Amino acid sequence: MRKKIFFVSLFIGLVFIGVRLGFSENKKKNSDQLYKQVEIFSDTLAIIQKEYAVDTKTKDLIYGALKGMLASLDAHSQFMDPETYEELKVDTQGKFGGLGIEITIKDGILTVITPIQDTPAWKAGIKANDRIVKINDVLTREMILTDAVKKMRGKPGEAVNLTILRDTEKKLLDFKITRDIIKITDIKYVRILEEGIGYIRLSEFRENTFPELNKALGILSKQGMKA
Repeated sequence: MRKKIFFVSLFIGLVFIGVRLGFSENKKKNSDQLYKQVEIFSDTLAIIQKEYAVDTKTKDLIYGALKGMLASLDAHSQFMDPETYEELKVDTQGKFGGLGIEITIKDGILTVITPIQDTPAWKAGIKANDRIVKINDVLTREMILTDAVKKMRGKPGEAVNLTILRDTEKKLLDFKITRDIIKITDIKYVRILEEGIGYIRLSEFRENTFPELNKALGILSKQGMKA
């Protein structure tokens, strides 16, 4: 009986050791592969810095590689450098110094999506689909979206000059717009539809979205929304 117990214990021990060795071997292989890939990256970086026709900054190359790596995962993953991250924090706070324009890149041109109601841009007469040709006399042709946003945002009370191309006009239009504190409201519409059914139009999620949503639900409850 003791022999059987001994052999069973020995067998279990050998299996355990084998599994441990297998895990260790796989871990070693994974580490070796990782080091090889990192070495390829390091060699490529060194070659670019040495042989590329134009001088490059190590930081720009690494940031570019990180952006590509995150973009290869899925449509929702993104690498943000410190400046982009700070812009994101400003956006999520929903309050900043600016003109009050939502913009995008359309057909390679900086284009107004819409001016935000009751903001300096709205009051100045900026319209949806206006194409921003210049910001403070700087052409926007090859300007990326984040750079355009940075140029229009800033200290309240300071003026920003925009040159606009509008489809209905036959000439360029110049606007001088003074920055103000822009407050973005995520909840655009609150009402009772019918039979106690409440409707809330929520455009975006920011830091203040939750308390605003609770406030809207309270309004609907007072108007007869059914729980």
